[in-house]
Amino acid sequence: MHPLFLNGQVQNGPFTFQTKPGKAVGIRLAAALNALLGSPPTPHLWNTVTLDGDLRHRTTNDGPITRTAFEARLIAAKYPPDPQPAAGTMTDTDPEVAALALEMIEDNLRAGTLVISHETVPTCRYCRHMTGRGSHACNACGSTDIHGHTTRHLVAELAKDRPVLDRTDIYSSHRTQPKHLQNTASSISSRLIISRTRDHGIDLAPLGLSGLVLDPRVGVHATVLAAARRHQADTAVMTITQNAANHIAAHGQHFREHRGTRLKYALHGHLPYDHTADLQTVYEAYRANAAIQRTFETWFLPLFSLKEKGGTRREQLPQLFKHFMRAYMARPSDYDPAEVAAIRRAVARGRTEWITSRRLLATALATPAWHMLLESGRKAGHCGDNQPALSRPLINAAEPVRCTTQRGTD
Repeated sequence: MHPLFLNGQVQNGPFTFQTKPGKAVGIRLAAALNALLGSPPTPHLWNTVTLDGDLRHRTTNDGPITRTAFEARLIAAKYPPDPQPAAGTMTDTDPEVAALALEMIEDNLRAGTLVISHETVPTCRYCRHMTGRGSHACNACGSTDIHGHTTRHLVAELAKDRPVLDRTDIYSSHRTQPKHLQNTASSISSRLIISRTRDHGIDLAPLGLSGLVLDPRVGVHATVLAAARRHQADTAVMTITQNAANHIAAHGQHFREHRGTRLKYALHGHLPYDHTADLQTVYEAYRANAAIQRTFETWFLPLFSLKEKGGTRREQLPQLFKHFMRAYMARPSDYDPAEVAAIRRAVARGRTEWITSRRLLATALATPAWHMLLESGRKAGHCGDNQPALSRPLINAAEPVRCTTQRGTD
């Protein structure tokens, strides 16, 4: 079975994808890779267990509203004017995620890789928020009255017979293993407290830990596995930046495999979306209409970020667009099934050379079923088409797209 790609959870902050398109790179990349493999759309995953979210909810002026409804409304506001995702959204506190997380915790407690023990942690005397070592003031209330508070916590005992992050945990060809990440992820304490004080999260009261929730760095893994279980996938691949993977890898050591489903990380780099306006001259030189620009920015660039894991530089954009356009103009009228199979094998094995091959990229662009919009065409102007964003081809394989609602050249 092919791997199923899911985005590393996006933190649910006060932004929209129109103003912060860089937040959608992992979502777009997962959608592009799934479409290349012929897999169905997957839900967009969101991280809602945050202190910032606690503070926003406490100070909301919208009257009484549950935290779940508050987070759902904030997530829904990310997408307009584009439609909501075809496969919906999933958060790190959804009931199926919580049930799976508790199931995994119980398995690990029986195996001895997790324990419940008395721990002394820096805690705010005023609001009882865990402040973390080295904190001089409470991030929840601002109090400087911090003391060591001893209570029961959920603790992960990291394995001593294997590294925190092994090469098998990375979705990549063996020639491109991120050794720096593997080394830095391992430089962490051998015991991790994975219970936290939050207003919102996966409640650990069923384990006798009232007032505590599961650390969201563990929850991100449970969310991906829950989405994979929904799709009956045996390999779930989380799209994530190296920095984010470094932040969560140790917490996920005992939560990357569960009852036949394995989780891996697909590392990608940042994209310079703040500078795509600089491409206007190049767009005009190639007479690129709105649909072509959208395909380049929301389909090709996320795929390229999988190859350029250290981040794409703004000065690379013109040359990347020229490569994309040369492939677009070289699309075959009938694609070669052998080349289709070669691309799919490459995607399944974590290889990225095909992205910079004009011939293979042209084959991908000639297969309409593969590129499905992550967001609606409204950003670039609807092209007389009201199909859902995740089911509509970006570019027709045979003809240029003529947009009637926005000026553009073919």
